[in-house]
Amino acid sequence: MNHRQFCLEDLARLVQGEFFGQSDLQLEGLASLDLAQARHLAFVNADKYLDQAQASKAGALIVTASLKNQLSNHHNFIVVANPYLAFAILTHVFEKKCEQKGIEDTAQIHPSAIIAQSAYIGHYVVIGEKCIVGEQTIIQSHVKIDHDVEIGQQCFIDSHVTLTGETKIGNRVRIHANTVIGGEGFGFAPYQGKWHRIAQLGSVKIGHDVRIGSNCSIDRGALDDTILEDGVIIDNLVQIAHNVKIGTHTALAAKCGIAGSTIIGKNCVLAGGVGVVGHINIADNVTITGMSMVTKSISEAGSYSSGTPMLESLPWKRAAIRFKQLADVPLTQLLKRIDHMQTQIESLESTFKRK
Repeated sequence: MNHRQFCLEDLARLVQGEFFGQSDLQLEGLASLDLAQARHLAFVNADKYLDQAQASKAGALIVTASLKNQLSNHHNFIVVANPYLAFAILTHVFEKKCEQKGIEDTAQIHPSAIIAQSAYIGHYVVIGEKCIVGEQTIIQSHVKIDHDVEIGQQCFIDSHVTLTGETKIGNRVRIHANTVIGGEGFGFAPYQGKWHRIAQLGSVKIGHDVRIGSNCSIDRGALDDTILEDGVIIDNLVQIAHNVKIGTHTALAAKCGIAGSTIIGKNCVLAGGVGVVGHINIADNVTITGMSMVTKSISEAGSYSSGTPMLESLPWKRAAIRFKQLADVPLTQLLKRIDHMQTQIESLESTFKRK
């Protein structure tokens, strides 16, 4: 935990907000409304949290102007237009950061590698030939960096990450534990009942300000590169296959699987467990809800879903039976029934009009 303290006025200035109350109130951390104490700062993001906020013991609250006027039990505030964004900014103020520099004596670094003086290389890190590690980048213990990998400035590479396949990483990229980037893509040619391995000759290129969670796999391209553009954020347990391209500021939640050669646009959101088949395109500004399966290209922005939403067990079983019954009826029969029903409806409407 970071035990540095900041006064209310200084914190308000950092988020371009306005403080109310005791300007020199010392705060030592952020906390939830329920657990906050007198030295904590909490945020209130909507009217539905007003009761929690009134009961909170937080020393100060981040609120909007309208919410402030409804919180009579509190006197110390930071007023901003977007409390959640202000909270996100202040998490970096209170975050405990690794400020180490230098190279631990257990690290193994090839003489041809270029390591910035302000970088930190942790215990048992292995760095291959012609690698580059930029200024203020942190490489935690047991990371393996193969030949010709390049890492930019102010990056954070967590323990047990493997970077291979001549991967190129931009600035301010965070990669969390046990992730593998640049591994061999799943490429095989079927012939005479056997699978013949295709050597993967491409690489992985990752832009600036990208975040990749734990236990992810991002495969190198077969010929061209797998590309993650600036600002992409990826949750844990995500698989990205060879030659996938993901546009700027797109977000992938946990357990997404993206098959090879798919192109995903900018500012997209793929919720948890989404699967995407290979060789399709997804337009910019597309949201795909959880557990959906994307089987064809999406050419227009919007929200898309597939699968069956949760029901109680008995209604779900009945619905499943009805789906099966529909599948067993030839489409031509269904169309005839619909046409017959439409004719009957029109006849009834005509009868009522005559009366």
